[in-house]
Amino acid sequence: MFEIEVELSFSSAHYLRGYKGKCESLHGHNWRVKATVSGKELNKEGLLLDFKELKERLRNVLEELDHKNLNEISYFKKVNPTSENIAKFIFDKLKREIIKGKLKKITVWESDNSSASYYEE
Repeated sequence: MFEIEVELSFSSAHYLRGYKGKCESLHGHNWRVKATVSGKELNKEGLLLDFKELKERLRNVLEELDHKNLNEISYFKKVNPTSENIAKFIFDKLKREIIKGKLKKITVWESDNSSASYYEE
């Protein structure tokens, strides 16, 4: 199996509904996102997927979230915008965009030392 990973970032605000503490108030993060793609087969150039293509597709998904209040995005009006749910949102959107290889996992950091990941079994 082969794996490739790319990392990009975006900035946004959110608040957690039903949470008791500081995060129930509107606050912002500079989020870092890592996308991992895996597969058994390489193309004729010896690539699983071009890094440039993966970055472009991830950037398109993150553009929906960048410089937004996540709670105002349709999906997060129903789903609490936790790091876990943000990772799943990105995974579900990016999965539709990956043609070669399999989207294995999305990891989202809300700070330098706190992250959440989503992957399908």
